[in-house]
Amino acid sequence: MRSTTTVLLFLFVVALTTFSIIVVWPSTPERYLPGDFWPSGRGIKIGDFERETMRLGLDLRGGVRLVLEADPPPDYQGDLDQALESAKQVVERRVNAFGVSEAEIARASGNRLSVQVPGISLTEAQNLIGKTASLEFMVYDDQYNLVPATGVVNGQTLQMTGAYLKNNTYPSRLGTTFAVNFETTGVGAELMEQITTRALQYPPGDPRRLLVVMLDGEVLSEAEVQAVIRDRGQITGQPTFSEANTLSKQLNAGALPIPLRTVQASEVSATLGEDSVLASVKAGLVGLASVMLFMVLYYRLPGLLASAALVVYTSVTLMIFKLVPVTLTLSGIAAFVLSVGMAVDANILIFERLKEELRRGRTLNAAIDIGFRRAWSSIRDSNVSTLITCVILYWFGDQFGAALVKGFALTLAIGVLVSMFSAITVTRTFLKMLLGTPLAKSGFLFNASEVPAQERRRRLAEAAGE
Repeated sequence: MRSTTTVLLFLFVVALTTFSIIVVWPSTPERYLPGDFWPSGRGIKIGDFERETMRLGLDLRGGVRLVLEADPPPDYQGDLDQALESAKQVVERRVNAFGVSEAEIARASGNRLSVQVPGISLTEAQNLIGKTASLEFMVYDDQYNLVPATGVVNGQTLQMTGAYLKNNTYPSRLGTTFAVNFETTGVGAELMEQITTRALQYPPGDPRRLLVVMLDGEVLSEAEVQAVIRDRGQITGQPTFSEANTLSKQLNAGALPIPLRTVQASEVSATLGEDSVLASVKAGLVGLASVMLFMVLYYRLPGLLASAALVVYTSVTLMIFKLVPVTLTLSGIAAFVLSVGMAVDANILIFERLKEELRRGRTLNAAIDIGFRRAWSSIRDSNVSTLITCVILYWFGDQFGAALVKGFALTLAIGVLVSMFSAITVTRTFLKMLLGTPLAKSGFLFNASEVPAQERRRRLAEAAGE
């Protein structure tokens, strides 16, 4: 009989699959599936969670291309080449803060960076990438002119800037507007304490009591100091959560070591287009259906259960792609299809072992346990080898700026990990649910024909002697 653990695992798999299908279900299913009776639209919305469309790369969806040029001040004395390399890393962090997006960021001729980001508008790209995120704190002097807010630390006069903030800022609601909460470093805490202490010397309503926050020369907020601030505070005045969240991510990514100016900005059209997306999806569905048909015809009932496990695998993998989110390019789709083959391969190893044990005369429960145990070493070794290859590909792609290679490696690694869960946990659970049913007693349904009693005893004796 099936155990309580098996039943609970089965219910978990059903719930996980249902949630995954809801998450990955396309907003316009009639584009991919035959007929016009499929439910469409974004569907459910729970709190801040709302189904989004799948992120597609530059080759499938298009995006933005920017060319940024270093614009150091006339008196700049640093190493420009090193500063530009650091700026490249900052831009990468800013892009990555918005998800795995297959961005291509590379050094161009001269003191320039070439940036290509899929799936965002030109305005979003310029606000996210082009800004220097140079945060400064200002105060009003006795002539009511804005001047840098400074303090003295270790005998040196320093201006309070974003460089003295920790990279753990986060947005929050503040009445009808939003704010960015920040914490200061050790030096920043000393500066803020001196600045706010001086401000409290002036009466309420005096402009000299205001602490002004500026980003790239633009005033973000003006707040009257109410108490001494040391290790934490807020940047107020953000009209929307989106703007507060963007500012928070910019500050966490860090300021650019040198200013960059945009010398070229353009929308990039999809090199393959929507037709290629539709064709890829339809080809994947046909391939998946063909694999399922083969599994059912050859392995019969286990093949049917493996097909159900493939549905679980496909929905869970695509759900992960959406929730991370992972931006899919044509190479990423190829990696996903490849991982489907590996998921089927694991089931084939298991079912062949299962047939052997059933033909030896073992019960279904014993055949399942022994079959999975004997197939596990082969499944483990093949998948670990693939994961090691994924790590190597990802490292080389990262070292040489090959975003497509990184995307392929990441997509394949996720697929391999989910395929192991599908083969070892899902398929095993489905097989265990057959225990105690009439189906478990049919050798024909398992493609394991009955053998004479004498032959069965001989095979059992051989198995016991192994």
